[in-house]
Amino acid sequence: MATQYWPTFAKRIHAHRHPAGSGKRKVVANIGLLLVLLPSLLVIIAPYLWMITTSLKVRGHVGEPPYLFPTTFDLSNYQEAFKDTPFGLYYFNTTFVAVSVVLSRIVIGGMAAYVFSFLKFKGREVIFFLYLSTMMIPFYAIVIPLYLIIGNLEWFNTYQAMIVPRMADAFAILLLRQAFIAVPRDYIDAARIDGCSHWGVLWRIVMPMSRSTVLTVAIFSFMFIWNDFFWPLLVANDTSMRLIQTGLQAFSGRYNVEWTYLMAGTVIATLPPILIFLLAQKQFISGMARSGLKG
Repeated sequence: MATQYWPTFAKRIHAHRHPAGSGKRKVVANIGLLLVLLPSLLVIIAPYLWMITTSLKVRGHVGEPPYLFPTTFDLSNYQEAFKDTPFGLYYFNTTFVAVSVVLSRIVIGGMAAYVFSFLKFKGREVIFFLYLSTMMIPFYAIVIPLYLIIGNLEWFNTYQAMIVPRMADAFAILLLRQAFIAVPRDYIDAARIDGCSHWGVLWRIVMPMSRSTVLTVAIFSFMFIWNDFFWPLLVANDTSMRLIQTGLQAFSGRYNVEWTYLMAGTVIATLPPILIFLLAQKQFISGMARSGLKG
């Protein structure tokens, strides 16, 4: 007797879960989303398409169409870019400075985040708030004092002039602290009972359990240094000490700009950050999610 009512009951459940017209509304919503996202995507990738297309054009034909899709593939622009400027040296300088800054931010930021997360002392929250407030001060507001300090230390055209001012970062400490707070306190208490020092707890327990956020800090820091232009331009004018962004200036003369060579050099300069992000995007997204911050 009960079985004869089952088909009717099942149809009612299906109708409740899948009301009439819901499929059409979903399709319309997806189409509307695409109509918004596709123009936005075009706006984002158009400069990259123009850069690649220009880098493959014959010299002197930059202003001629097409602008976004290459029809000629003149790879000699890349050869000339390497011939005219020491890109190998620029790559080495930029990589050395970027890796040094990344390591210093992980070490210094990790230690500071550990203190602000697990050590209790009077005024901890106030100090943390004051440190975070430095994020509201634009870098250009402290350029002159930094420049004078570098000059007094006679650090112009040296690696330390580009590394030391960037060694600590409030945003990196914030990200790491948010990740450290999520580490179960039981692990830390157990390690401390077993005689592990704070230094050992940091590097053997907390940092490995927060590796996604550590990688996020590394990616942020690397991309920032790799794309930095203003500060290296001020403190490193010597050709042998230029970074890759300031090295691209070689293609901008006083009266003209070699656009094909400049765009070829820009493509070369853009590849490492893109490849690093593509290879580590899962860990990057995971690290941002664990930090509790949304961009």
